[in-house]
Amino acid sequence: MTDVLARLRALQEGDLPTHGGSTLAYVYDSGLAEADEIGRAALAQYGATNGLDPTVFPSLRTLENDLVGWAARLLNGPTAVGTVTSGGTESVLLAVQAARDGGRAAAPRSVASPNMVIPATAHAAFHKAAHYFGVRAIVVDVDPVTFTPDPADMAAAIDDNTVLVVASAPSYAHGVVDPVREIAAVAADRGIRCHVDACIGGWILPYLRRDGVAVPDFGFAVPGVTSISVDLHKYAYTPKGASILLHRDAAFRRAQFFASAAWPGYTMLNSTMQSTKSGAPLAAAWAVIHHIGDEGYQRLARVAYDATQDLAKRADDIDGLTLLTTPATTLVALRTNARADVFTLADEMATRGWFVQPQLSFRDQPPSLHLTVSAATAQRLDALTEALTTATQAAQASGPVQVSPDLAAAATALDPSTLDEAAFDGLLTIAGLGDTAATGTLPTRMAPVNALLDVAPPALREALLIAFLDRLMRPA
Repeated sequence: MTDVLARLRALQEGDLPTHGGSTLAYVYDSGLAEADEIGRAALAQYGATNGLDPTVFPSLRTLENDLVGWAARLLNGPTAVGTVTSGGTESVLLAVQAARDGGRAAAPRSVASPNMVIPATAHAAFHKAAHYFGVRAIVVDVDPVTFTPDPADMAAAIDDNTVLVVASAPSYAHGVVDPVREIAAVAADRGIRCHVDACIGGWILPYLRRDGVAVPDFGFAVPGVTSISVDLHKYAYTPKGASILLHRDAAFRRAQFFASAAWPGYTMLNSTMQSTKSGAPLAAAWAVIHHIGDEGYQRLARVAYDATQDLAKRADDIDGLTLLTTPATTLVALRTNARADVFTLADEMATRGWFVQPQLSFRDQPPSLHLTVSAATAQRLDALTEALTTATQAAQASGPVQVSPDLAAAATALDPSTLDEAAFDGLLTIAGLGDTAATGTLPTRMAPVNALLDVAPPALREALLIAFLDRLMRPA
């Protein structure tokens, strides 16, 4: 046993740190060692349980209803019901599926070619839902300054086949809250469901409001909001694998459930996309949330929020960096000027022990840098500011990565649907990912790779990265 665990620890040495506040995407760290310990203990205690049948493990039913009730209270949903899912994407998928199949609940209707109206800043999970469930995404552009959609544009995009309208609280790329009240009113006026993606903000915005921060309306207190997704493994700081999808009342949730008696085995009955699912993330979430409590979350929310506002001001003062917009919660978006690019800046930050996330250009928006601030990062703002300053200077000294005009033109002209496996192998080699696909060893500098992906059209980006993932995830 000792040897196996040692091998796991050795493998983890190549991973990003999950604690300490230096990984500014993917993970969320409260900085509370005792909460982490309690979460790990609950994971181990419930690791063998199965949430497939809530009558077999009734403790899981108790834990889930308790967490859903807590979230409903935070989001002003006295009649709300909900389901614990594996993460924000599953919550979004189920919200779209329920809207497709359930209509307005009070008057369900069948739509042959359903669509949903989403802002251009809506999370990619909605595009995944469109792909899975055949609900076409009608994308509405956002204001280039505020990064939020105009409710009038959302209204104009709705047609007789629209089953869902979406708003973010906040959006991931820029960290701003959409005008939920106005968007929900548009949806209600047309008798359409409105989902608020509060995967990031759902657990922190209510506590900030309690602490006196001006928070835009986004919960069930807003008429017309019919469902909300809120992740527990973000700002509830629980172990990974826990999100909640809330519906305003039980009628809206009914179409989310799946049952099948069309075979000789047990009648399948599922509340999520999973059938068998470990009870461990649910139990860990329940344990951590009850350990931290309302007062603890209010304090953690304020710590992370104040650190984010401070970091935004500091970053905006660094020569060569620009803050895109004032953060509504704890997400910071930055751009560089022409002397550097965000891809090189991200690499330079990595050499200094900080992981920040480069975001590729989108339509008329240039690339940007994404930083997610958690409570643990608040204690390290001086070190983070120093790293951003010196990394920016180093990126400026190197200059932006140059992609040859011929290569950029070729990438623009390529139709990925016409490429075979050999062509993808060649393109991955050109992109600097050929050895990675073969050996599993990532390049030490990702800027050249990201710069090439940035000039490629979205369809080619997607195809290249799918080809890369396919090759990366093969047994040695």
